[in-house]
Amino acid sequence: MSVKQPNISLPLKLTFLVFSMVLNCMGIVILQLSEQNITYDKLGFLESFKDIPIAIFSLFAVNFISRFGTKKSLIFALMLVGTCSLFLPFVEVFWFFKLWFAIIGTCFAIGKICVYGIIRNNMTEEKSLAKTMNSVEASFMIGIFVVNTGFGWLISSQFGEYWKFGFMSISLISFFTVFLFVRTKVAEPESKNTKVLPDLSGFGKLPFILFFAVSFFIIFIEQSFSSWLPAFYKDHLKVNSFFALQASSFLALFSFTGRAITSKIIHKFSLSRYFMMCLFMIIFLLVVISVIQFNFTENPKVLLFLFPVIGLFLSPLYPVINSKMIAKIDKDKINTFTSLIVIVSSVSSSLNSMTISLLFKNQILTYYSLYILGAVIMVSVLAYSYFKISMNKI
Repeated sequence: MSVKQPNISLPLKLTFLVFSMVLNCMGIVILQLSEQNITYDKLGFLESFKDIPIAIFSLFAVNFISRFGTKKSLIFALMLVGTCSLFLPFVEVFWFFKLWFAIIGTCFAIGKICVYGIIRNNMTEEKSLAKTMNSVEASFMIGIFVVNTGFGWLISSQFGEYWKFGFMSISLISFFTVFLFVRTKVAEPESKNTKVLPDLSGFGKLPFILFFAVSFFIIFIEQSFSSWLPAFYKDHLKVNSFFALQASSFLALFSFTGRAITSKIIHKFSLSRYFMMCLFMIIFLLVVISVIQFNFTENPKVLLFLFPVIGLFLSPLYPVINSKMIAKIDKDKINTFTSLIVIVSSVSSSLNSMTISLLFKNQILTYYSLYILGAVIMVSVLAYSYFKISMNKI
């Protein structure tokens, strides 16, 4: 298999599109359920039902994928997501959202490991891998845009009470992606892992620790936007649900643009310099946003247009840092490495949602941008150290 071939590129991108929509509908669920007298602290823990299964199952997923193969594992995950999303509109109880997110998280753990494994097994050069990673991950941003725009229109229409039926469209895309994979030849890795838990030796070295720390805070920042930005727009900027979702979808659109541009130009730049340049631009924008929040409180609506621009520089960070490390990982360890990435991401996402929910519960949303700025500065310090150390062979 070659990821450069259109017939395999499309199902890979659709896989990320599907998981993007189900993972990033959290902001919509929070927005809608908050109107049903469900408190923000309870909604903050809802994200844990998605992230904890991801963290727990990720290590076991390596063995699962090795036993059944990449293609069959991906098909299983997509079928499960599609089936559960098909039933979601017909269930009214809150606990089913917890179960649904738990299933989504488990399937995402399988899906991401499979997709990263496919890419690594066919790419060796660092910049080529970064180009491919950004191209495939750009579809993740499209998923965020589609889910926010689509649900936004549905919620604001005369059929707003039937907003959950929007998940049936995700089911159709899932089943179509399965159909494409069934018709596509996918090369499987030669090695077969028979251990229940994979070999983690070597992942405790300083470059890996710094890499996982950088990844932790990047996901921390991304989740601050994807899950909570609509609620911030509605509660702090006093816009309606429709406009909150539409404004948030522009963040995804800028994010897609950032990854698409990066995939085209990354081969012309040093990965580390490109990464740090994006970080400095994010810091600049957050400083401007904070100044406006604290000094021009009579006209905060301009923030609706400034927050989305951050996506242009935030979105390349995760693919670039991943591709730089993945290019140095042995092919027989890529699934294990990806499972650790997924675990770190899920823990970061869960902790972020629980802590940021406190800002909403205690009505201190003025500090929303400063909260994110602190995480960006942490990424800058950790990334600088990582790039210095990673110049040597791992």
